[in-house]
Amino acid sequence: MAEIIQKDGTWVFDGEALRLTPGRDKNVGLLRRTLGELVVPLRALAGISFEQGKKAGRLRLRLRDGADPLLHVARGRLTEPHDPYQLIVESDRYGVAEYVAEEVRSALLLEQVPSTPVAEYLLPGPSVPLSVSAGDGTASFDGERVRLEWNWKTEEAKSAAGTRTLALADIAAVEWQPSAGLENGHLRFLVRNAPTKAPAKYDPNAVELWGFKKDPLMALVAAAVQARLPHPAARDAAEDERPAAPGTASAPAATPALVPTPAPAPAAEHDHDALLRRLRELGELHRSGVLTDEEFALAKQAVLKRM
Repeated sequence: MAEIIQKDGTWVFDGEALRLTPGRDKNVGLLRRTLGELVVPLRALAGISFEQGKKAGRLRLRLRDGADPLLHVARGRLTEPHDPYQLIVESDRYGVAEYVAEEVRSALLLEQVPSTPVAEYLLPGPSVPLSVSAGDGTASFDGERVRLEWNWKTEEAKSAAGTRTLALADIAAVEWQPSAGLENGHLRFLVRNAPTKAPAKYDPNAVELWGFKKDPLMALVAAAVQARLPHPAARDAAEDERPAAPGTASAPAATPALVPTPAPAPAAEHDHDALLRRLRELGELHRSGVLTDEEFALAKQAVLKRM
């Protein structure tokens, strides 16, 4: 087991999953504190890096595209205090951080976890019921319905219709956009068969955000809803299967890439013969250029430890 404990949080890796617990330091963002502990399965990871700085370093996790509904709705817009997949490391713990990163990399290589996108969410998303007040309203989600309530700062054109309730089945997509500079942000629900180009200020299916402290929490509402909508990969596949319009030439099917299928694992995964076979496989991957010198050395060292 590999573990690193910092003021910013604690990361523990047991070989199968990373457990990320936010710290109690005042610099830990409200979103991370509200989200709480995360358990990230190994198969959801695409990589890990550790960056040293003069005063502090950072461990960063990279997840496979489509694995986490929060990252899907955030689209890279979570700032550092709120990003649950970053950990600030004090300079006297750089050695521990490097060890944790090495253990995760070795496990990814040994288990042959690909870095390709996934077709289903591998993390469940924030728990419900969930309610957040920010900007011009309050967004609540109980797992089946979204409820939007307005406050005294809401434009009359939007608040006149009163509280808005949206069934999950009527929601086609959800957007979270943080405010940036002079541009306000929003949490918007796109309703089926009701497209709109109205600004969030006037859209009855959107909460306008002004860049205040609780704005990032609206990303949790967006992620909780997104986790219960069809996965983007499933939606794209359904669109690809739609018949072409009459008179439209269909595009030729893409030729599948020739990816070698890993051999099934032996019954006694950690016996001596299996480990020897794994060493030979790693050597072949290294000679063929699939593994770099560093990756080969890490993977080889991890296998030898098991022997």
